[in-house]
Amino acid sequence: MPEAVLGGTACHWRETGRGAVSLLIHSALSHSGMWAGLTPRLTARRLVAPDLPGHGRSGPMDPERDIHDQCFEMLVALMDQIGAQNVEVIGHSFGATLALRLALAGLPVSRLVLVEPVLFAAAAPHAFEAYKTATEPQSTAMAHGNWDAAARAFIADWGAGTPWHHIPSPQRAYMIERMPFIAATSPSVLEDRSQLLAEGGLEQLTCPTLLVEGSASPPVISAIHDALAGRIPDARRVIIAGASHMIPVTHAKALATEVINLSIPQ
Repeated sequence: MPEAVLGGTACHWRETGRGAVSLLIHSALSHSGMWAGLTPRLTARRLVAPDLPGHGRSGPMDPERDIHDQCFEMLVALMDQIGAQNVEVIGHSFGATLALRLALAGLPVSRLVLVEPVLFAAAAPHAFEAYKTATEPQSTAMAHGNWDAAARAFIADWGAGTPWHHIPSPQRAYMIERMPFIAATSPSVLEDRSQLLAEGGLEQLTCPTLLVEGSASPPVISAIHDALAGRIPDARRVIIAGASHMIPVTHAKALATEVINLSIPQ
């Protein structure tokens, strides 16, 4: 696994294959290994999957920095490190918000795959308020520093469907330890501190964009996609039947098919 200090953070990443670069950005509480089911299905590509700050084998989250900024700066430096041009960027959940930011920043993104971006600020007001009400147990637990309860509530909504008590204890401990990361994402995903929704920005995206959601995902995801699809010029949506939020893990084959189809001229 290659490593370097990038954007001020020690970054570890996985790299396989040859050809045009696909940058894979994982979700919060996960790591680069979450793409294991997808990568063998994407052939003739150079697949680069970093661990975000505080995840996997990368360096820690810096509590003095905005976490979206810290992750973004690491990813920008990684793209420069690997000499990537015309990059296909595939992001999941929080990673999808970072993928969108890379494209909006004018970096060389040729195709954009956003798998359930948790940019809650994009949702219509009624959907946003419904989401906040539904996630009150998680928010309350985080506000009191009860990371165990917060993790249980978070995984109930955003996990792969495995009951908490069936998840191996090392994996549960990994997620509990990283719940402060989830709390730190609130300014970016709830308030759009990174200005991903700024007037006129999404409308300027020129790369083909795919919005992927699961048919069993939380309703707020569909509301987010409604907003993004209405503003990104070359965007299309797909719904993967039977999937919930963890599509790259539970429905890697279906996701790979959609990613490959995006690269085929319509």
